[in-house]
Amino acid sequence: QMQLVESGGGSVQAGESLRLSCTASGNTVRSKYWAWFRRPPGEEREGVAATDNDGIATYADSVKGRFTISKDNAKNTLSLQMDSLKPEDSGMYYCASDQTPPSSGALQSYEYRDWGQGTQVTVSS
Repeated sequence: QMQLVESGGGSVQAGESLRLSCTASGNTVRSKYWAWFRRPPGEEREGVAATDNDGIATYADSVKGRFTISKDNAKNTLSLQMDSLKPEDSGMYYCASDQTPPSSGALQSYEYRDWGQGTQVTVSS
């Protein structure tokens, strides 16, 4: 079993940046597919960015050009660099992982088995 722990959330002003981290521990050897999701207040969870151990990345249209996902395989750490933040980026951010490649889309939450507890991001205008 694998554990995922997110960190780096906080409250910022629009236009500022945050960097989220997700540290994996436990049985991490087989996990190859990683993603960030968020749940805005009162809304459904949505995919933000995904990557695999080869570094191939996928982004939601709403964050393209502003967010960058990266994976440090040696440290088992997934990161999300978020620049030019907007109030609509606010929400609880979760990292997720799975061993098998996503079949329906890298930003679909049902593709991932392991989840962290989340870290809160609040962006004020």
